[in-house]
Amino acid sequence: MPYGKKKLRDFESLTVSRKLVRTVSQKLQKKRVNKSAGNEEQTAYGFSLSCLTLYGRGGGCKVGADTGEDFGDSNGRRRSSASEEGKGYQNMCGAEETGVDCFSYGRKERFWRRNNRKGLELSESQRNSRMHLLLPDDILEMCLMRLPLSSLMNARLVCKKWNSLTTTSRFMQMRKEGLYQTPWLFVFGAVKDGFCSGEIHALDVALNQWHRLNAEVLKGRFMFSVASLRDEIFIVGGCSSLTSFGRVDRSSFKTHKSMLVLSPSARSWRKAASMKFARSSPVLGICEVNLDCPVIHSQSTRPDRRFPRPRLGGVSDVYEDPHRLCVRRTLRSLSDENAGLLSPIKKQCRPLRQRSENSNLRDCRRFVLIAIGGLGSWDEPLDSGEIYDSISNKWADIPKLPIDFGIACSGVVCNGTFFVYSESDKLAGYDIQRGYWVVFQTTPSPPRVHEYYPKLVSCNNRLFMLSVSWCEGDGQIGRRNKAIRKMWELDLMYLTWTEVSTHPDAPMDWNAAFVADKNLIFGVEMFKIFGQVLDFFTVCNASDETMKWSHISRNQVTHELDASSCVTKTIVALHL
Repeated sequence: MPYGKKKLRDFESLTVSRKLVRTVSQKLQKKRVNKSAGNEEQTAYGFSLSCLTLYGRGGGCKVGADTGEDFGDSNGRRRSSASEEGKGYQNMCGAEETGVDCFSYGRKERFWRRNNRKGLELSESQRNSRMHLLLPDDILEMCLMRLPLSSLMNARLVCKKWNSLTTTSRFMQMRKEGLYQTPWLFVFGAVKDGFCSGEIHALDVALNQWHRLNAEVLKGRFMFSVASLRDEIFIVGGCSSLTSFGRVDRSSFKTHKSMLVLSPSARSWRKAASMKFARSSPVLGICEVNLDCPVIHSQSTRPDRRFPRPRLGGVSDVYEDPHRLCVRRTLRSLSDENAGLLSPIKKQCRPLRQRSENSNLRDCRRFVLIAIGGLGSWDEPLDSGEIYDSISNKWADIPKLPIDFGIACSGVVCNGTFFVYSESDKLAGYDIQRGYWVVFQTTPSPPRVHEYYPKLVSCNNRLFMLSVSWCEGDGQIGRRNKAIRKMWELDLMYLTWTEVSTHPDAPMDWNAAFVADKNLIFGVEMFKIFGQVLDFFTVCNASDETMKWSHISRNQVTHELDASSCVTKTIVALHL
């Protein structure tokens, strides 16, 4: 055969073999497509995993790899359709055991993560959203009520659902019963740049963090008194300037008789009933009472002891009121007002008491707030008092302070009695349930410097008083006398004062404020020295036997305030 013809035949045989390869590859491709379409389990995240079904020792898929149970046995292995035995092709990449790796070790996971990163992110967000939707409300409440107050305020801004869950009375009651509250100290009466800004400075004692609350309703008001109960703060009375609004100016002022209520946990304000008489800097006392406590009824049946009893059929002196018209008019007005005050209380107390016995209603709690003394509308000292009932939301008169008692400078409620201390070192107590005053003769009377008024605080049904006295150098020659602040406790049975603690700071502030909450006693001192206003915040644990004072904050608030804030400041403590 000539050489040209032989070459042409070889070329034709080669052409046939290429067509055969093309048809075989097309059939394999169709077969893979049919398998991927028929079997949905082999498809994940948008691409076929048919090539990733055979795993080798390296972790990747190998074409022509051993698939028998024993990788070392040559008889128990099966060649793939691409091997040389199946199609008669020669090895192109070396020895017989060498195969073609589709993915090297770990390359499959990298390829899968790179191409499906977005799909993973979407799936995780969907899982989180589903978990949030499936989380029950009671579990969510249990998680939220364990947060501190500052974190709880931020959690309310997340969504409407969290805000609605954390503002219900049920949630606040669960938070109280769970003992998750921490002490907070609120400072009122800040004066900045000569104006009563109305800002409220709140100290989280547990975290030692200060917060500032804007109170528009208190702008321009000064010399008011505050009291706290449970989770509410009561702002009573005060003054405001008429000529220059916002400034501490007593040349032309107006005395208020309104009462505002602040709920720090809910950040809400409300207005309660106003007092009968306008007062500035009254002495306040607040406590809870029973629903059937006759605090109002006792006032109407007991006349005022300051007025003498009318004489029947007698002749009066020339300068006296012969018919006692002013006395009878006063008593008649008091009885009429108290009689009108009694009717709504009876209507509300009876059904509430029945409902409490049947359904254990806890929200129906009654408390009373007593305001005594202070300065009147003409800046005159007052010796009268009023009592506020939370059920009727009204004020009623109470008997005036005892005769020759003096000006009341401090007061607190302890064991159902409203104790008041006067500038003349006299102690009197008002029995809230019976409705009359009692003067206590205490021995010995704690010595004090008259420029510093004593402060009464009540903690764990114990009555304490903080006063400033002179220390004579401990009897040592050459040591100068100094003034120190001591804390005394009154034995309510034997009426004797006992010194229990000494305050560590020098009494630089003659208007220092002290308040107690549960077993803690807080003290705030502010004074100006070397042209700068300084502040010392201290705390004492009354349940501790040593009763030592410790500093919780120093010089963090008053660097922006005026020196007049030392006079106008007042504080309350709450567990929130």
